[in-house]
Amino acid sequence: MERRSALPQDFREVLHCLKMRSKYAVLLVFVVGLVIIEKENNFISRVSDKLKQSPQVLPEANETEASPVQAENGSLASLRQLDTAFSQLRTRLRNVTLQLAGELGIAAPEPRRHVLLMATTRTGSSFVGEFFNQQGNIFYLFEPLWHIERTVTFEPGGANAVGSALVYRDVLQQLLLCDLYILESFISPAPEEHLTAALFRRGSSHSLCEEPVCTPSLKKVFEKYHCKNRRCGPLNITLAAEACRRKQHMALKTVRIRQLEFLQPLAEDPRLDLRIIQLVRDPRAVLASRMVAFSGKYESWKKWAAEGEAPLQEDEVQRLRGNCESIRLSAELGLRQPRWLRGRYMLVRYEDVARAPLRKALEMYRFAGIRPTPQVEEWIRANTQAPQDSNGIYSTQKNSSEQFEKWRFSIPFKLAQVVQDACEPAMRLFGYKLASSAQELTNRSLSLLEEGPPTRIT
Repeated sequence: MERRSALPQDFREVLHCLKMRSKYAVLLVFVVGLVIIEKENNFISRVSDKLKQSPQVLPEANETEASPVQAENGSLASLRQLDTAFSQLRTRLRNVTLQLAGELGIAAPEPRRHVLLMATTRTGSSFVGEFFNQQGNIFYLFEPLWHIERTVTFEPGGANAVGSALVYRDVLQQLLLCDLYILESFISPAPEEHLTAALFRRGSSHSLCEEPVCTPSLKKVFEKYHCKNRRCGPLNITLAAEACRRKQHMALKTVRIRQLEFLQPLAEDPRLDLRIIQLVRDPRAVLASRMVAFSGKYESWKKWAAEGEAPLQEDEVQRLRGNCESIRLSAELGLRQPRWLRGRYMLVRYEDVARAPLRKALEMYRFAGIRPTPQVEEWIRANTQAPQDSNGIYSTQKNSSEQFEKWRFSIPFKLAQVVQDACEPAMRLFGYKLASSAQELTNRSLSLLEEGPPTRIT
C-alpha cells in the first residue's frame, strides 16, 4: 500500500522533470535557430552588397531580350526581400528565446548592439572610446573613416558637403556590419591579398591586436600605427572581419560625421541595433586644445591674440560658427527624439565624464544595453588618476578632475569672446555659461557649467 500511494508523487516528479527538459530543449533549439538565421542573414547581406557594387551597363533602347542588368536587378531585389525576411524571422526568434529564458529563470544572451561614438576633434573622444575598447566582448574600431577623408576630396559646403556625408555614412554602415573589406578601396598603399600595414591607429583597437588577428610579425615590414603591447604582422583584414562577427557587440568612434540626420538609414536598418552617443565639449576648451594639437593651422588665431594688429579673418570665424551650428542641430534633432531615433540617441558632455568617469561610463553602457565587465571599471580607475606628466595631447590617461577646466587659464579672454559670439546658441543648449570678463573666465571658484544638458526637447 505504501508503494502504491507513493506512485502518484513519483509520477508527478517524472512529468515535471520531462517538462523542464523539454523547455530547455526548446530554448536550445531557438538559440541554435537564431544563430543559423544570423549567419544566413549575414551571408545574404554580403552577397547583396557585392551585387550593388557590380558595374551595370544600361540596356540599349532596341533590345527585345531580357538584359543581364534586368536579371541582376531581379536577383538583387530577391536578395533584399530575403534579407528583410531573415531579419524579421531573427527578431521573432529572439523575442521567443527571451520569453522562454524568462520563464525558466535563465539570463538571456544580450542582443548584438552597434555603438557609434560621434564627436569632433579635441572633445575627449579617444578617452571616452576607451570605455568600449576595454570591454572584451566588443569589437572596437578607432577612426576608420580617416582613410576616406584622406582619399576622397570634397570641397567644403553645399552639395559637396552632402556628398561627403553620404560616403561616410555608407562606409560606416558596412563597417558596423563587419564588412571591413570596404576600407581596402581607401587605404593607401592598397592592401595586397587583404593584408595591410597602413591601417590608421591600429594600436588603438584591442580587437586588432589580439589573437587570432595578431599574426606573427614579419621582418622588413614597417607598420606606422603598430600594436602597442605586442608585435604583430600586417593586419589581415579577413581575420579582422571574422573577429568582428564573433564578438558580441560592435563599437566605433569617429570625428568625421557631423550631421545626425544622415544616419537615419542606419538606425532603420534591421541588421543593426544602433546606439548613437554624441559627445560634446565647451567650444572654448576645444579651441584652446586645437591651438596646441594643431598649432600650424591656428597661427592666425595665435598671432591675433598676441598682437591684435591684423583682424581675425572672417572665414575662420565663419568656419567656427558653422561647426558649432552643425553640432547644435544634430543635438537638437537627437533630443527631439523622432521615431527613428527613439531610444537610440544619448547626449554626453565631456566635462561630466571628466568629473565622474565611472558613473558616466555606466550610464553609457546602460543606454547601449551592454553589461560592462570588471575590466572596464578597473581601467577607468587606473586611468583617471594618472600623474600630471601623462596628459599628452593624444593620451587616453587623464587626471580628469584637474584637466577639464585647465583651458580657462590658457586661452586669452578675447579669443573666448570670439568663440562665445560664434557659438552662443550651442553653448546655451549644452549648458555652458558665458564669461563676461577675463576675471570671470579665470575665477576657478566660479563654475562655467550648468547642472547638465537637456535629455529631451520639444
